[in-house]
Amino acid sequence: MPSTIIRRFDYREETRELVVLFTTGRRYVYREVPPEAAAAFRNAFAKGRHFNARIRGRYPYEECESDEEAA
Repeated sequence: MPSTIIRRFDYREETRELVVLFTTGRRYVYREVPPEAAAAFRNAFAKGRHFNARIRGRYPYEECESDEEAA
């Protein structure tokens, strides 16, 4: 199901970083995300709902300044 708030995301298992691009164009890196949390997000039917309930506010994050930081 397409999300109304999340355009795409990528999980970097080696650094435990979840990179999320929102439909607003803003990109954030969530750090210290365990692989099982990333897998649950990937498998969630409603990505936006899952993100808001299980990721937002639970992991340290920062906004990326450019596309290069999230590549």
